[in-house]
Amino acid sequence: MQDITKRFPGVLANDRISLECKKGEVLGLLGENGAGKTTLMNILYGLHQPDSGRIYVDGEEVRITSPSKAIHYGIGMVHQHFKLVDTLTVLENIILGIPSKKLLLDLAPARKYLLKLCEEYELFVDPDAEVGRLPVGQQQWVEILKALYRNVQILVFDEPTSVLTPAESDQLCRAIRRLTAEGRSIVFISHKLREVMEITDRVTIIRDGKFIGTIPTREATQLKLAQMMVGRPVSIVRKPRPALEEKKPVLVMKDVNVSDDRGVPALKNFNLIVNAGEILGVAGVDGNGQRELAECVVGLRKPASGTIHVRDRQITDVVADPSFVGFIPEDRQKTGLVLDFSVSENLIIKEYDKQPYIKNGVLKYPVIKKHARSMIEKYNLKTPSGEVKVRNLSGGNQQKVVIARELNLGPVLDIASQPTRGLDMGAVSNVHDTLLSERNRGAAVLFISAELQEVMALSDRIIVLFRGEIMGDIDGETADVSTIGQMMLGHPLEVGI
Repeated sequence: MQDITKRFPGVLANDRISLECKKGEVLGLLGENGAGKTTLMNILYGLHQPDSGRIYVDGEEVRITSPSKAIHYGIGMVHQHFKLVDTLTVLENIILGIPSKKLLLDLAPARKYLLKLCEEYELFVDPDAEVGRLPVGQQQWVEILKALYRNVQILVFDEPTSVLTPAESDQLCRAIRRLTAEGRSIVFISHKLREVMEITDRVTIIRDGKFIGTIPTREATQLKLAQMMVGRPVSIVRKPRPALEEKKPVLVMKDVNVSDDRGVPALKNFNLIVNAGEILGVAGVDGNGQRELAECVVGLRKPASGTIHVRDRQITDVVADPSFVGFIPEDRQKTGLVLDFSVSENLIIKEYDKQPYIKNGVLKYPVIKKHARSMIEKYNLKTPSGEVKVRNLSGGNQQKVVIARELNLGPVLDIASQPTRGLDMGAVSNVHDTLLSERNRGAAVLFISAELQEVMALSDRIIVLFRGEIMGDIDGETADVSTIGQMMLGHPLEVGI
């Protein structure tokens, strides 16, 4: 890709960026949220057209006007937010869009080839499973298998491990090594610098839409890459915080039993207390009850039994009061935002029916826009204006919209479920600072994350979930990776909880 420039209204997303990926190479692509990485790759995949610049494949200049053209030139992309049809099966998603000369659909050859790919790359999925019912890790496999089924030679991974467990991430890395051994080329976008150091051959860094540099991975360090990304030193370290003077319970859960979407028990006789002015971190491999824990506390999932109180109020009463509980969901696009609403509309969506945003049943847009301008400045949102559709923001700025809306009302309880998923290190640091500020003003914070490093850096107390049960409750200051790792594998803490 040579001198690629792309403008959107009010935003120069890519400013003469050049990038090259060699045959059989994994090229890392790094940059902060909003730096222009996904836009650049969407141009390569034909979803956007560049304003200027050229693209060459195997030395020949090509014009990629659509994803089908990209696939024709051997280019595939695994998107950060999956492009799957939830109500279709795995096999139906895999073959969707491939022309057929037969009048009737014959799935037998497609099934046979799909199973061969699953075996070859160790990406095992049930061809007949409905995609919407699969865990997110297996949905990721479907996206990869879709590209491999079309025999692409250049494959773009956009934040491929943001929804994966550590074991699934290792599985993906093995598949990538197999792909490059076959001579395929990989562009690997990630904010997890450890993974970038492990899997890539070279790394290209962009910042604010501009090319910063490309360096061989063997000459890089995580610190050097982070500084090139954000232009300043950043790291995830435990920050000092005032001690909790006395324990005042805010969230109290007693003997709660909750099932997941399949009807399988997700929380079993679950008991938990989160106090005012503390961050309770929830560690564990994804899929051990974290999602169901967050959803039942905010009233999105009804427990089969047990009680949940926030400040002595039943959770059913709390749900009716949007300023009582702030909720940052794990999937900002499906649960946190209305993508076709503007930034300003999303920012007031919990209180659109209240003063000062409505009068006599009519929304007061001058007031809504003024509120949006204030929030954009306060939370450092990168957007040309509050009238931009929120789907046009980068993933990190979409997350900032959710955080601004949920925490600006000063809730007594904050539920933050995977709040830094898919964010760059600078944005991660900002989220951590925000949650610490919430804790220091006296809010109770339930912090759920699959990233053990940040759980240990942020939490006052840490619980570890395994198959819907608490394996241990330990002090955040003295927590160590080995102890937590053992509990994540299902070994309870020897000392009583």
